[in-house]
Amino acid sequence: MIDDVLKRRLNFCTTLPTLPAAAVKIIELANDPDADIGAVCQYISLDPVLSAKLLRTANTPLYKSRRIATNIRQAVSILGTHTVLVIALSFSLTNSLIKNPLSSQSSIFDNNIFWRRSIASALASRALGEQLELNFLDDLFLAGLIQEIGILAFWIIMPEEYGVVFASTTDHDTLLNNEREAFGAGHDELGYALLKKWHIPDYIALSCINSHSQPEPKNLGPTLQACLAVSRYLADYFLYPHDTDKITALNQVAQNWLGFDTNVLIEVIKIMEVELNAVEDLFEMTLHDSSEVNGILAEAKELLMIHSLSRIKDLEDKSQRDGLTGAYNRTYFDETLRREFNLSTQYNLPLTVAIIDLDHFKHVNDTYGHVAGDSLLATVVKTIFDQIRQDDTLSRYGGEEFALILPGTPLSAARNLIARLKDSVAAISYKFDSNSIIHITASIGVASYYENAASFHDAKDLIKAADSALYAAKHAGRNQIIEWSPS
Repeated sequence: MIDDVLKRRLNFCTTLPTLPAAAVKIIELANDPDADIGAVCQYISLDPVLSAKLLRTANTPLYKSRRIATNIRQAVSILGTHTVLVIALSFSLTNSLIKNPLSSQSSIFDNNIFWRRSIASALASRALGEQLELNFLDDLFLAGLIQEIGILAFWIIMPEEYGVVFASTTDHDTLLNNEREAFGAGHDELGYALLKKWHIPDYIALSCINSHSQPEPKNLGPTLQACLAVSRYLADYFLYPHDTDKITALNQVAQNWLGFDTNVLIEVIKIMEVELNAVEDLFEMTLHDSSEVNGILAEAKELLMIHSLSRIKDLEDKSQRDGLTGAYNRTYFDETLRREFNLSTQYNLPLTVAIIDLDHFKHVNDTYGHVAGDSLLATVVKTIFDQIRQDDTLSRYGGEEFALILPGTPLSAARNLIARLKDSVAAISYKFDSNSIIHITASIGVASYYENAASFHDAKDLIKAADSALYAAKHAGRNQIIEWSPS
């Protein structure tokens, strides 16, 4: 947690902005379970600007009320006491902090950008809750607004030291790690200490710090902190929709914390677009030019779809690969060989298959251990991959056996490649440790469909022929290539 030095700086810092009296009273009311509607209306009425804001907000699409509020009591009646307190607190806190002249203290920190991002995060957090049909939308809004308040606190209490760390990266998670290394605490912990100092309701303060930790188990359901964690990245993308790195980070975080897919994120962005004007009006701050807003959703759909397809392809590719070596797995080999064999028989095309078996591989495992053996297998696969075409298929066929499919390649054309592969494997000098260099050779059996078409009725016959040739290569002394023939 936050160390004593940093806590003392926070407690005794005279430049921290003080909360207005109305905000202090609103916080007291928010912490009072017995607060009544009369007391809420009385204290809000003390601030004519806040009263006007609250009335306008009550009549916006944010709350979808069928009734029109014309005075504070009606607004409280329509929205409920808790909602009114949260809205009032959000505005009062932000209004006093935005006016803090931080931007004149440093060319690195931009107070306006900080609050644009905070307001976008509040909007995103509420939109996530609305999409998930949660019943604490206003808590989400307030927490989204103040979850990064620790960054502001760092700038106020130690501008010179923090400026170096802040300027070191534009990535949120890297910034958090750099803060912890430099000061022993991140802006999440400092923010929590500041919110406690201001007596912000504890469940709000806790959600702000917890949203910076690891995702909780999915069986807990969508929590306040999970929505906050995603809202930061959603706000970044909403403000900078042309930055593809933002959409990549958003996709990953939304999946990790909420299990969201592409379609759900698009729906959340739609909600943000609908509610944008109301939130901008509340804080008198423009997040986006009106001419840009319509294009955000269209671009989001396109980018999210691209990422969705890319993720599907990655998952599909992983399911087809051997986890150790990166070669294709046996299932993928069988399906590919069957497909290529059918094409060869249908169009009378050549097809060559080779089975590559590493000689005396058991001796490697017994002598150097399975870690060395596994590393050597991966090295062999990389050596082969570097020399074959993109259309060729290398699969792990067994423990130390690999199968190679060369579509459209007659035996005469395959000979040079397979000879190079055998020599390349023999040339490997795998350095296991400072005293051990491992060498390996390979025996290879080859069968080709074109020259011996009459002998092969299906794909299994072709692989049996290559396997038979491999058996002959082993018995011929190993480190050999044998081509199958009917004789």
